[in-house]
Amino acid sequence: MNEEELTGLSLAEASRLVQARKISPVELTRAHLERIARLDGRINSFITVLDEAAMQQARQAEAELARGERADGQPLGALHGLPIALKDLFETAGVRTTAGSKFFSDYYPTQDAVVVSKLKSAGAILLGKNNMHEIALGLTTVNPHFGACHNPWKLDCVPGGSSGGSAAALAARFCLGAMGSDTGGSIRVPAALCGVVGLKPTYGRISLRGVIPLSWNLDHAGPMARQVLDVAMLLQATAGYDPDDPVSVNIPADDYVLGIERGVAGRRVLLAEDEYFDRTHPEIAQAVRQAAKTLEELGARVETAPLPEAREAASINGVMVVSDAAAFHAERLREQPDGFGADVLQRLQIGAALPLVDYIRARRAQVEMRRQFARLLERYDLLLLPTTPIAAPPISGPDALEMARWLTRYTAPFNLTGLPALSLPCGFTSDGLPIGLQMVARPWGEAALLQAGYAYEQATTWRLRQPELN
Repeated sequence: MNEEELTGLSLAEASRLVQARKISPVELTRAHLERIARLDGRINSFITVLDEAAMQQARQAEAELARGERADGQPLGALHGLPIALKDLFETAGVRTTAGSKFFSDYYPTQDAVVVSKLKSAGAILLGKNNMHEIALGLTTVNPHFGACHNPWKLDCVPGGSSGGSAAALAARFCLGAMGSDTGGSIRVPAALCGVVGLKPTYGRISLRGVIPLSWNLDHAGPMARQVLDVAMLLQATAGYDPDDPVSVNIPADDYVLGIERGVAGRRVLLAEDEYFDRTHPEIAQAVRQAAKTLEELGARVETAPLPEAREAASINGVMVVSDAAAFHAERLREQPDGFGADVLQRLQIGAALPLVDYIRARRAQVEMRRQFARLLERYDLLLLPTTPIAAPPISGPDALEMARWLTRYTAPFNLTGLPALSLPCGFTSDGLPIGLQMVARPWGEAALLQAGYAYEQATTWRLRQPELN
Protein backbone atom coordinates (compact mmCIF):
# COMPACT_ATOMS: atom_id res chain seq x y z
CA MET A 1 0.00 0.00 0.00
CA ASN A 2 1.22 3.51 -0.77
CA GLU A 3 1.19 6.57 1.50
CA GLU A 4 -2.22 7.73 0.30
CA GLU A 5 -3.80 4.35 1.03
CA LEU A 6 -2.08 3.86 4.39
CA THR A 7 -2.92 7.30 5.75
CA GLY A 8 -6.49 7.02 4.45
CA LEU A 9 -7.24 4.03 6.68
CA SER A 10 -9.41 4.36 9.74
CA LEU A 11 -7.94 3.31 13.08
CA ALA A 12 -10.12 0.19 13.09
CA GLU A 13 -9.17 -0.74 9.52
CA ALA A 14 -5.48 -0.26 10.26
CA SER A 15 -5.80 -2.37 13.40
CA ARG A 16 -7.32 -5.27 11.47
CA LEU A 17 -4.62 -5.10 8.79
CA VAL A 18 -1.80 -4.92 11.34
CA GLN A 19 -3.19 -7.84 13.33
CA ALA A 20 -3.53 -9.86 10.09
CA ARG A 21 0.07 -8.83 9.19
CA LYS A 22 -1.08 -7.38 5.88
CA ILE A 23 0.61 -4.10 6.77
CA SER A 24 3.37 -3.47 9.30
CA PRO A 25 3.61 -0.85 12.07
CA VAL A 26 6.83 0.35 10.43
CA GLU A 27 5.32 1.11 7.04
CA LEU A 28 2.20 2.59 8.64
CA THR A 29 4.23 4.90 10.88
CA ARG A 30 6.63 5.86 8.11
CA ALA A 31 3.75 6.79 5.80
CA HIS A 32 2.29 9.16 8.40
CA LEU A 33 5.64 10.75 9.22
CA GLU A 34 6.36 11.30 5.53
CA ARG A 35 2.95 12.91 5.04
CA ILE A 36 3.55 15.19 8.04
CA ALA A 37 6.95 16.20 6.66
CA ARG A 38 5.47 16.90 3.24
CA LEU A 39 2.29 18.76 4.17
CA ASP A 40 2.27 20.03 7.76
CA GLY A 41 4.23 23.12 6.80
CA ARG A 42 0.94 24.37 5.33
CA ILE A 43 -1.20 23.41 8.32
CA ASN A 44 1.07 23.64 11.39
CA SER A 45 -0.84 21.00 13.32
CA PHE A 46 2.19 19.77 15.29
CA ILE A 47 4.41 21.57 17.78
CA THR A 48 6.71 18.55 18.16
CA VAL A 49 7.13 15.61 15.76
CA LEU A 50 8.88 12.55 17.20
CA ASP A 51 10.32 11.07 14.01
CA GLU A 52 13.08 8.90 15.47
CA ALA A 53 11.21 7.86 18.60
CA ALA A 54 8.10 6.94 16.60
CA MET A 55 10.08 4.78 14.18
CA GLN A 56 11.83 3.09 17.10
CA GLN A 57 8.44 2.32 18.68
CA ALA A 58 7.21 1.01 15.31
CA ARG A 59 10.15 -1.36 14.97
CA GLN A 60 9.57 -2.63 18.49
CA ALA A 61 5.84 -3.08 17.75
CA GLU A 62 6.72 -5.09 14.64
CA ALA A 63 9.05 -7.37 16.60
CA GLU A 64 6.39 -7.86 19.27
CA LEU A 65 3.84 -8.69 16.60
CA ALA A 66 6.16 -11.40 15.26
CA ARG A 67 6.51 -12.86 18.80
CA GLY A 68 2.80 -12.54 19.54
CA GLU A 69 3.37 -10.68 22.80
CA ARG A 70 4.88 -7.50 24.18
CA ALA A 71 8.45 -7.25 25.33
CA ASP A 72 7.29 -7.57 28.96
CA GLY A 73 5.39 -10.76 28.15
CA GLN A 74 1.96 -9.14 28.24
CA PRO A 75 -0.59 -9.66 25.43
CA LEU A 76 -0.61 -7.24 22.51
CA GLY A 77 -2.88 -4.23 23.08
CA ALA A 78 -5.89 -3.16 21.04
CA LEU A 79 -3.96 -0.23 19.50
CA HIS A 80 -0.82 -2.21 18.76
CA GLY A 81 1.34 -0.50 16.15
CA LEU A 82 -1.12 2.32 15.41
CA PRO A 83 0.24 5.89 15.11
CA ILE A 84 -1.59 8.57 17.10
CA ALA A 85 -0.96 12.12 18.32
CA LEU A 86 -1.57 14.07 21.54
CA LYS A 87 -2.70 17.60 22.24
CA ASP A 88 0.37 19.25 23.73
CA LEU A 89 -0.92 19.45 27.28
CA PHE A 90 -0.68 15.71 28.01
CA GLU A 91 2.56 15.23 29.92
CA THR A 92 5.01 12.92 28.17
CA ALA A 93 8.13 11.64 29.92
CA GLY A 94 11.23 13.21 28.41
CA VAL A 95 9.22 14.90 25.64
CA ARG A 96 8.53 18.63 25.67
CA THR A 97 4.99 19.51 26.79
CA THR A 98 4.21 23.16 26.09
CA ALA A 99 0.45 23.62 26.63
CA GLY A 100 0.85 25.99 23.68
CA SER A 101 2.46 28.47 26.07
CA LYS A 102 5.69 30.40 26.31
CA PHE A 103 5.79 29.52 30.00
CA PHE A 104 6.01 25.79 29.29
CA SER A 105 8.18 25.98 26.19
CA ASP A 106 11.05 24.17 27.95
CA TYR A 107 9.00 21.84 30.14
CA TYR A 108 10.10 18.21 29.92
CA PRO A 109 8.00 16.07 32.29
CA THR A 110 9.58 13.16 34.12
CA GLN A 111 6.59 10.85 33.73
CA ASP A 112 3.67 10.24 31.41
CA ALA A 113 0.11 11.36 32.01
CA VAL A 114 -2.17 8.46 32.90
CA VAL A 115 -3.79 8.68 29.47
CA VAL A 116 -0.41 8.42 27.78
CA SER A 117 0.57 5.41 29.89
CA LYS A 118 -2.68 3.67 28.95
CA LEU A 119 -2.20 4.38 25.24
CA LYS A 120 1.32 3.01 25.39
CA SER A 121 0.07 -0.11 27.19
CA ALA A 122 -2.46 -0.54 24.39
CA GLY A 123 0.44 -0.47 21.91
CA ALA A 124 -0.11 2.95 20.34
CA ILE A 125 2.80 4.74 18.67
CA LEU A 126 3.20 8.43 19.50
CA LEU A 127 3.90 10.54 16.40
CA GLY A 128 4.08 13.86 18.23
CA LYS A 129 2.37 16.66 20.13
CA ASN A 130 -0.30 18.80 18.48
CA ASN A 131 -0.60 22.56 18.27
CA MET A 132 -3.32 24.12 20.41
CA HIS A 133 -4.75 27.41 21.55
CA GLU A 134 -2.46 28.91 24.19
CA ILE A 135 -3.04 27.25 27.62
CA ALA A 136 -6.27 25.80 26.08
CA LEU A 137 -8.04 29.12 26.65
CA GLY A 138 -9.49 29.81 23.21
CA LEU A 139 -11.28 28.38 20.20
CA THR A 140 -9.13 29.36 17.19
CA THR A 141 -5.65 27.79 17.68
CA VAL A 142 -4.15 31.02 16.38
CA ASN A 143 -1.17 30.60 18.66
CA PRO A 144 1.18 33.59 19.10
CA HIS A 145 4.08 31.41 20.27
CA PHE A 146 3.94 28.41 17.91
CA GLY A 147 2.07 29.87 14.95
CA ALA A 148 -1.49 29.62 13.73
CA CYS A 149 -2.92 26.23 12.85
CA HIS A 150 -4.85 26.09 9.56
CA ASN A 151 -8.00 24.19 8.68
CA PRO A 152 -7.22 21.49 6.08
CA TRP A 153 -10.56 22.10 4.34
CA LYS A 154 -9.76 25.77 3.78
CA LEU A 155 -6.33 26.95 4.80
CA ASP A 156 -7.32 30.54 5.54
CA CYS A 157 -9.86 29.34 8.14
CA VAL A 158 -9.34 28.32 11.75
CA PRO A 159 -9.51 24.64 12.75
CA GLY A 160 -11.28 25.52 15.99
CA GLY A 161 -9.75 25.04 19.39
CA SER A 162 -8.35 24.55 21.75
CA SER A 163 -7.60 21.05 20.38
CA GLY A 164 -7.31 22.54 16.90
CA GLY A 165 -4.02 20.90 15.99
CA SER A 166 -5.39 17.46 16.83
CA ALA A 167 -8.50 17.91 14.67
CA ALA A 168 -6.48 19.39 11.81
CA ALA A 169 -3.95 16.54 11.95
CA LEU A 170 -6.76 13.99 11.74
CA ALA A 171 -8.49 15.73 8.84
CA ALA A 172 -5.15 16.00 7.01
CA ARG A 173 -4.50 12.28 7.62
CA PHE A 174 -1.35 12.86 9.67
CA CYS A 175 -2.46 10.39 12.38
CA LEU A 176 -5.09 7.71 12.93
CA GLY A 177 -6.33 9.04 16.27
CA ALA A 178 -5.64 11.75 18.82
CA MET A 179 -6.39 12.76 22.38
CA GLY A 180 -7.69 16.22 23.21
CA SER A 181 -9.15 18.11 26.14
CA ASP A 182 -12.46 19.94 26.43
CA THR A 183 -13.40 22.67 28.93
CA GLY A 184 -16.06 24.54 26.96
CA GLY A 185 -16.01 22.68 23.66
CA SER A 186 -12.33 22.22 22.90
CA ILE A 187 -12.70 18.68 21.51
CA ARG A 188 -16.10 19.02 19.88
CA VAL A 189 -15.67 22.44 18.26
CA PRO A 190 -12.50 21.57 16.29
CA ALA A 191 -13.98 18.16 15.47
CA ALA A 192 -16.98 19.94 13.94
CA LEU A 193 -14.95 22.57 12.07
CA CYS A 194 -12.52 19.98 10.67
CA GLY A 195 -15.04 17.26 9.82
CA VAL A 196 -13.85 14.60 12.29
CA VAL A 197 -15.32 12.90 15.36
CA GLY A 198 -14.70 14.05 18.92
CA LEU A 199 -16.01 12.78 22.24
CA LYS A 200 -16.16 14.60 25.56
CA PRO A 201 -16.87 11.77 28.01
CA THR A 202 -18.68 12.13 31.32
CA TYR A 203 -16.72 14.23 33.82
CA GLY A 204 -14.55 11.77 35.73
CA ARG A 205 -14.55 9.01 33.09
CA ILE A 206 -10.94 9.59 31.89
CA SER A 207 -8.15 10.49 34.30
CA LEU A 208 -6.84 14.05 34.16
CA ARG A 209 -3.68 13.23 36.10
CA GLY A 210 -0.78 14.56 34.06
CA VAL A 211 -2.94 16.89 31.96
CA ILE A 212 -1.96 20.56 32.36
CA PRO A 213 -5.22 22.12 33.60
CA LEU A 214 -7.29 25.02 32.41
CA SER A 215 -10.16 24.50 34.87
CA TRP A 216 -10.02 21.92 37.65
CA ASN A 217 -13.83 21.91 37.67
CA LEU A 218 -14.62 21.68 33.96
CA ASP A 219 -11.72 19.96 32.14
CA HIS A 220 -12.43 16.69 30.35
CA ALA A 221 -9.97 14.54 28.38
CA GLY A 222 -11.31 12.68 25.38
CA PRO A 223 -10.60 10.90 22.09
CA MET A 224 -10.73 12.23 18.53
CA ALA A 225 -10.60 10.30 15.26
CA ARG A 226 -12.09 10.22 11.78
CA GLN A 227 -14.79 7.65 12.54
CA VAL A 228 -16.98 6.75 15.52
CA LEU A 229 -15.65 3.21 15.94
CA ASP A 230 -12.12 4.64 16.16
CA VAL A 231 -13.21 6.97 18.96
CA ALA A 232 -14.76 3.98 20.75
CA MET A 233 -11.44 2.12 20.51
CA LEU A 234 -9.55 5.06 21.98
CA LEU A 235 -12.09 5.47 24.77
CA GLN A 236 -11.81 1.76 25.54
CA ALA A 237 -8.07 2.18 25.96
CA THR A 238 -8.17 5.31 28.13
CA ALA A 239 -11.34 5.18 30.26
CA GLY A 240 -11.27 3.95 33.84
CA TYR A 241 -10.99 4.91 37.48
CA ASP A 242 -7.80 6.53 38.74
CA PRO A 243 -7.68 6.62 42.56
CA ASP A 244 -4.95 9.26 42.44
CA ASP A 245 -7.05 11.68 40.39
CA PRO A 246 -9.41 13.51 42.78
CA VAL A 247 -12.11 14.02 40.12
CA SER A 248 -12.01 10.47 38.74
CA VAL A 249 -15.17 8.50 39.53
CA ASN A 250 -15.19 4.80 40.38
CA ILE A 251 -17.85 3.67 37.91
CA PRO A 252 -16.84 0.72 35.70
CA ALA A 253 -16.29 1.46 32.02
CA ASP A 254 -18.43 -0.35 29.47
CA ASP A 255 -17.22 -2.26 26.44
CA TYR A 256 -17.60 0.58 23.95
CA VAL A 257 -16.58 -1.44 20.90
CA LEU A 258 -18.48 -4.69 21.34
CA GLY A 259 -22.03 -3.35 21.16
CA ILE A 260 -21.50 -0.38 18.88
CA GLU A 261 -23.75 -1.78 16.14
CA ARG A 262 -26.88 -1.94 18.33
CA GLY A 263 -28.43 1.07 16.60
CA VAL A 264 -31.03 3.59 17.76
CA ALA A 265 -34.34 1.79 17.31
CA GLY A 266 -36.75 2.89 20.04
CA ARG A 267 -34.43 5.60 21.41
CA ARG A 268 -36.17 8.80 22.50
CA VAL A 269 -34.43 11.84 21.02
CA LEU A 270 -34.94 15.53 21.76
CA LEU A 271 -34.05 17.79 18.84
CA ALA A 272 -33.33 21.15 20.48
CA GLU A 273 -35.04 24.07 18.77
CA ASP A 274 -35.96 27.38 20.44
CA GLU A 275 -35.00 31.03 20.19
CA TYR A 276 -31.52 30.32 21.61
CA PHE A 277 -30.80 28.23 18.52
CA ASP A 278 -32.30 30.73 16.05
CA ARG A 279 -28.87 32.25 15.43
CA THR A 280 -27.59 29.00 13.94
CA HIS A 281 -26.52 29.41 10.32
CA PRO A 282 -29.41 28.16 8.13
CA GLU A 283 -27.27 25.55 6.36
CA ILE A 284 -26.19 24.10 9.71
CA ALA A 285 -29.72 24.12 11.11
CA GLN A 286 -30.99 22.31 8.02
CA ALA A 287 -28.19 19.71 8.21
CA VAL A 288 -29.06 18.96 11.84
CA ARG A 289 -32.77 18.65 11.04
CA GLN A 290 -31.91 16.24 8.22
CA ALA A 291 -29.77 14.23 10.65
CA ALA A 292 -32.80 13.98 12.96
CA LYS A 293 -34.83 12.61 10.04
CA THR A 294 -32.11 10.04 9.38
CA LEU A 295 -32.29 8.90 13.01
CA GLU A 296 -36.07 8.61 12.67
CA GLU A 297 -35.60 6.41 9.61
CA LEU A 298 -33.31 4.25 11.74
CA GLY A 299 -36.06 3.75 14.30
CA ALA A 300 -35.51 6.55 16.81
CA ARG A 301 -38.44 8.57 18.13
CA VAL A 302 -37.53 12.23 17.61
CA GLU A 303 -39.36 15.10 19.29
CA THR A 304 -38.60 18.76 18.66
CA ALA A 305 -38.59 20.73 21.91
CA PRO A 306 -36.92 23.73 23.59
CA LEU A 307 -33.76 23.43 25.64
CA PRO A 308 -34.24 26.48 27.89
CA GLU A 309 -31.39 25.57 30.23
CA ALA A 310 -28.75 25.87 27.49
CA ARG A 311 -28.33 29.66 27.57
CA GLU A 312 -27.78 29.90 31.32
CA ALA A 313 -25.52 26.84 31.40
CA ALA A 314 -23.27 28.26 28.67
CA SER A 315 -23.03 31.59 30.49
CA ILE A 316 -22.16 29.99 33.82
CA ASN A 317 -19.54 27.79 32.18
CA GLY A 318 -17.91 30.89 30.70
CA VAL A 319 -17.67 32.51 34.13
CA MET A 320 -16.06 29.45 35.66
CA VAL A 321 -13.56 28.83 32.83
CA VAL A 322 -11.88 32.22 33.06
CA SER A 323 -12.01 32.30 36.86
CA ASP A 324 -10.48 28.84 37.24
CA ALA A 325 -7.84 29.62 34.60
CA ALA A 326 -6.91 32.83 36.41
CA ALA A 327 -6.52 30.86 39.64
CA PHE A 328 -4.23 28.26 38.08
CA HIS A 329 -2.09 30.90 36.33
CA ALA A 330 -2.27 33.47 39.15
CA GLU A 331 1.48 33.74 39.75
CA ARG A 332 2.33 33.97 36.05
CA LEU A 333 -0.46 36.49 35.53
CA ARG A 334 0.79 38.62 38.39
CA GLU A 335 4.53 38.48 37.68
CA GLN A 336 4.84 38.00 33.89
CA PRO A 337 1.59 39.07 32.19
CA ASP A 338 3.43 39.91 28.97
CA GLY A 339 4.24 36.22 28.57
CA PHE A 340 0.63 35.58 27.53
CA GLY A 341 -0.84 36.31 24.11
CA ALA A 342 -3.21 39.28 23.94
CA ASP A 343 -6.50 37.35 23.81
CA VAL A 344 -5.53 34.91 26.56
CA LEU A 345 -4.26 37.71 28.80
CA GLN A 346 -7.54 39.58 28.38
CA ARG A 347 -9.60 36.53 29.37
CA LEU A 348 -7.34 35.78 32.35
CA GLN A 349 -7.68 39.36 33.56
CA ILE A 350 -11.46 39.12 33.27
CA GLY A 351 -11.36 35.96 35.36
CA ALA A 352 -9.07 37.47 37.98
CA ALA A 353 -11.33 40.52 38.36
CA LEU A 354 -14.54 38.52 38.79
CA PRO A 355 -16.09 39.10 42.24
CA LEU A 356 -15.95 36.09 44.54
CA VAL A 357 -19.70 36.24 45.09
CA ASP A 358 -20.28 35.77 41.34
CA TYR A 359 -18.08 32.69 41.31
CA ILE A 360 -19.85 31.22 44.33
CA ARG A 361 -23.19 31.76 42.61
CA ALA A 362 -21.84 30.10 39.47
CA ARG A 363 -20.79 27.02 41.44
CA ARG A 364 -24.24 26.78 43.02
CA ALA A 365 -25.89 27.20 39.62
CA GLN A 366 -23.69 24.39 38.28
CA VAL A 367 -25.19 21.98 40.83
CA GLU A 368 -28.70 23.11 39.93
CA MET A 369 -28.03 22.77 36.20
CA ARG A 370 -26.72 19.25 36.62
CA ARG A 371 -29.96 18.27 38.30
CA GLN A 372 -32.10 19.96 35.64
CA PHE A 373 -30.34 18.23 32.78
CA ALA A 374 -30.44 14.90 34.61
CA ARG A 375 -34.21 15.22 34.91
CA LEU A 376 -34.52 16.09 31.24
CA LEU A 377 -32.55 12.97 30.35
CA GLU A 378 -34.94 10.84 32.36
CA ARG A 379 -37.43 11.54 29.54
CA TYR A 380 -35.00 11.34 26.61
CA ASP A 381 -32.16 8.99 25.69
CA LEU A 382 -30.37 11.58 23.59
CA LEU A 383 -30.27 15.30 23.00
CA LEU A 384 -29.56 16.43 19.44
CA LEU A 385 -28.28 19.88 18.48
CA PRO A 386 -25.62 21.57 16.33
CA THR A 387 -22.07 21.43 17.62
CA THR A 388 -21.45 25.02 16.55
CA PRO A 389 -23.74 27.76 15.17
CA ILE A 390 -21.31 28.57 12.36
CA ALA A 391 -18.77 26.76 10.21
CA ALA A 392 -15.03 27.51 10.43
CA PRO A 393 -14.47 31.29 10.42
CA PRO A 394 -11.47 32.90 8.68
CA ILE A 395 -8.23 33.26 10.61
CA SER A 396 -8.39 36.99 9.92
CA GLY A 397 -12.01 37.19 11.09
CA PRO A 398 -13.56 38.32 14.40
CA ASP A 399 -11.34 38.49 17.48
CA ALA A 400 -10.67 35.41 19.58
CA LEU A 401 -12.96 36.47 22.45
CA GLU A 402 -15.92 36.87 20.11
CA MET A 403 -15.14 33.50 18.53
CA ALA A 404 -14.98 31.84 21.94
CA ARG A 405 -18.48 33.08 22.78
CA TRP A 406 -19.88 32.00 19.42
CA LEU A 407 -18.22 28.66 19.00
CA THR A 408 -18.94 27.37 22.52
CA ARG A 409 -22.59 28.48 22.46
CA TYR A 410 -23.89 24.91 22.12
CA THR A 411 -21.02 22.93 23.64
CA ALA A 412 -20.34 24.71 26.94
CA PRO A 413 -23.55 23.59 28.68
CA PHE A 414 -22.28 20.02 28.70
CA ASN A 415 -18.99 20.90 30.34
CA LEU A 416 -20.87 22.59 33.14
CA THR A 417 -23.13 19.57 33.60
CA GLY A 418 -20.41 16.99 32.89
CA LEU A 419 -22.61 15.09 30.43
CA PRO A 420 -21.05 12.96 27.68
CA ALA A 421 -21.25 14.69 24.28
CA LEU A 422 -20.20 13.55 20.82
CA SER A 423 -19.58 15.63 17.69
CA LEU A 424 -19.55 13.99 14.28
CA PRO A 425 -19.89 15.22 10.68
CA CYS A 426 -23.41 15.73 9.31
CA GLY A 427 -22.84 17.74 6.15
CA PHE A 428 -21.00 20.55 4.44
CA THR A 429 -21.80 24.19 3.77
CA SER A 430 -22.08 25.60 0.26
CA ASP A 431 -18.49 26.81 0.80
CA GLY A 432 -17.31 23.23 1.34
CA LEU A 433 -16.77 23.53 5.10
CA PRO A 434 -17.76 20.70 7.48
CA ILE A 435 -20.84 20.83 9.72
CA GLY A 436 -20.90 19.13 13.12
CA LEU A 437 -23.80 17.28 14.74
CA GLN A 438 -23.77 17.08 18.55
CA MET A 439 -25.33 14.20 20.47
CA VAL A 440 -25.60 14.24 24.27
CA ALA A 441 -26.48 11.34 26.60
CA ARG A 442 -27.03 10.61 30.28
CA PRO A 443 -24.07 10.51 32.68
CA TRP A 444 -21.89 7.45 31.99
CA GLY A 445 -23.87 6.87 28.78
CA GLU A 446 -20.91 6.85 26.41
CA ALA A 447 -21.82 3.40 25.04
CA ALA A 448 -25.32 4.50 24.02
CA LEU A 449 -23.91 7.73 22.62
CA LEU A 450 -21.37 5.92 20.46
CA GLN A 451 -24.02 3.46 19.28
CA ALA A 452 -26.21 6.35 18.11
CA GLY A 453 -23.29 8.12 16.47
CA TYR A 454 -22.20 4.94 14.72
CA ALA A 455 -25.72 4.23 13.44
CA TYR A 456 -26.01 7.73 11.99
CA GLU A 457 -22.50 7.65 10.55
CA GLN A 458 -23.05 4.31 8.80
CA ALA A 459 -26.34 5.57 7.30
CA THR A 460 -24.58 8.54 5.69
CA THR A 461 -21.42 9.13 3.66
CA TRP A 462 -19.98 12.25 5.31
CA ARG A 463 -17.10 10.27 6.89
CA LEU A 464 -15.82 9.39 3.41
CA ARG A 465 -15.11 12.96 2.32
CA GLN A 466 -11.57 14.22 2.75
CA PRO A 467 -9.88 17.57 2.12
CA GLU A 468 -7.63 17.76 -0.92
CA LEU A 469 -4.12 18.66 0.17
CA ASN A 470 -1.81 16.94 -2.32
